[in-house]
Amino acid sequence: MNINKIDLNLLIYLDVLLRECNVTRSANKLNITQPAMSNGLKRLRDLLGDPLLVRTSEGMKPTEKALRLQPIVRKVLLELEEALQPEADFNEKTSTRVFRIMASDYAASTVIPRLLNRLRENAPGITIDIMTPSDVTFHDVEAGKIDMAINRFEELPQSFHEKSVWHDTFVCMMSADNPIAQNFTLETYLEAQHIWVSKTGFGVGVGMDPTDVQKLGWVDEALQQQGRKRSIRVFTRSYHTAMHLALEQDLIATLPRKVALINRNNPDFVILEPPFTIPPIELKMIWSPLLHHDASHIWFRKQVIELANELKSQGARL
Repeated sequence: MNINKIDLNLLIYLDVLLRECNVTRSANKLNITQPAMSNGLKRLRDLLGDPLLVRTSEGMKPTEKALRLQPIVRKVLLELEEALQPEADFNEKTSTRVFRIMASDYAASTVIPRLLNRLRENAPGITIDIMTPSDVTFHDVEAGKIDMAINRFEELPQSFHEKSVWHDTFVCMMSADNPIAQNFTLETYLEAQHIWVSKTGFGVGVGMDPTDVQKLGWVDEALQQQGRKRSIRVFTRSYHTAMHLALEQDLIATLPRKVALINRNNPDFVILEPPFTIPPIELKMIWSPLLHHDASHIWFRKQVIELANELKSQGARL
């Protein structure tokens, strides 16, 4: 095949078609008519000698050849868009740019308030649009629709850029009136009732099963390693909700240290070290290769890392 005969638009069509697996949605994404998209699919099929998308009982599905082509086409287009990004100076003092951030509840509670303080002093015209993990997808980040995602990630697409923000350990938070605060051992911890709190990754959350330890996360996996199990009374995806519920005299919240220390000066709470070892967690920020060389984005990433380093240097100990 002579590559000179390939219309670049066809690669864009192919990229969207293989992500959407639907002609109508693909046309809407590219803001073209459905007949135009159908014609593009026909041209791609003729060019590549493969149906690319076939109709099944579960809708349109990509062929084996399409699946092989998909990551290659995506990589080529991302690199091309990145190379064509215009270079421009960035003046944070006068900028009115909007930065869209997907932040988990944990990140929104710890990173965002400090970030806003920095922007208020150094970049008063900049606006932050905060989204939750349920609002966006990896495709949104990859396409540059979201400037940055700050969360704990177990697996990431290889095309993303990433940077560690910090590592955090766990503490136990409870009411000052909770009787076990004066005798806090592993046995009293296990005899108590607990608040489970966590939300990672992207997508809409699902209901939790107290018996499924693998999905319960770090705290319960650490207990399982010792052959122990805690009694979870409440499941929540909000750290602020968990801390509020921890005011109940019979409940304990085991949560990341930097979240708990928001209430370090509140006399209604007691914050204690866990009576067992829990592996630390890592908070990361990720962004699209399309934004990697953008001057405003470089500046913004620097702000996040600088404030994270400031917080680490303060120790954030009990």
